[in-house]
Amino acid sequence: MELGGIHHLTAISARIRENHRFYTQTLGMRLVKRSVNQDDVSAYHLFYADARGTPGTDLTFFDFAMRPERRGTHSIARTSLRVAGPAALEWWAGHLRENGVAVGDVALRDSRLTLDLEDPEGQRLSLVDDGGAGEAHPWERSPVPAGHQVRGLGPIHLSVPVLAPTDAVLQRALGMRPVRDYPHPEHAAHTVHVYEMGPGGPAAELHMAVQPELPVAGQGAGGVHHVAFRTPTFEEYEQWIERIASLGIPNSGPVDRFWFRSLYLREPNGILFEIATDGPGFAVDEDPATLGEKVVLPPFLEARRAQILANLKPID
Repeated sequence: MELGGIHHLTAISARIRENHRFYTQTLGMRLVKRSVNQDDVSAYHLFYADARGTPGTDLTFFDFAMRPERRGTHSIARTSLRVAGPAALEWWAGHLRENGVAVGDVALRDSRLTLDLEDPEGQRLSLVDDGGAGEAHPWERSPVPAGHQVRGLGPIHLSVPVLAPTDAVLQRALGMRPVRDYPHPEHAAHTVHVYEMGPGGPAAELHMAVQPELPVAGQGAGGVHHVAFRTPTFEEYEQWIERIASLGIPNSGPVDRFWFRSLYLREPNGILFEIATDGPGFAVDEDPATLGEKVVLPPFLEARRAQILANLKPID
């Protein structure tokens, strides 16, 4: 039993209409599920992904009216998105600048070419060259050429003040493997520790920066809410529930999100982790050809559809 990589990452937007426009038009991702936060149905929950909504490609957003994030430690600091090859990164650098996006220069980081950028709310992202390995499912209606489209999630970057307690959870509880270190690109005195899961590679890594001098982050718009890790089957999901409980780690217990099943826990520095199943997937209640075109609710919310939709603002 092992985790298969990053399943999804969920961030926060206070300007969801602008968020929708940026991720579908500027970044060219497909909106594969237009739903609501199941714990606060007044807020959208939008899922951007590849053409099929493949597990491991989902960058999702809660629509929360919050102040901007206060950056600091005890947080997920940066989200990577995978693209294929140096030519793709050069295309993206030009495309993003033409669209007024705050973007850096293509640079070699941890032996991979990387391009840092921020979305309109300051969400910190990186485009990372994954070498074109593995499957890709480009969206034919994307404004981005198929060969340059975002292929999925890449390494997720976290900041903690002390590594040892988190390391214990990553290795002993979640079965991740420490594989290498590299200097932090913005703070040369800091080391980034790389952990991998499952098959390894850029779709299955956490990058942990130890930064005790930073203030504690304050969650808000432009920040990240949680990161989820893949488990392939309901059977293994049940085994993870038993394992986490047997280790005495506080957790949510089983949660059925309808499109996947979830288990939530916080590592010792307070960062929220989720273990999520690959199935049944986003096409369980929608035609794959029209994913994300209308608001879809899990069955337990359907009786409240009229009330829920009346409180949602348009995003198109």
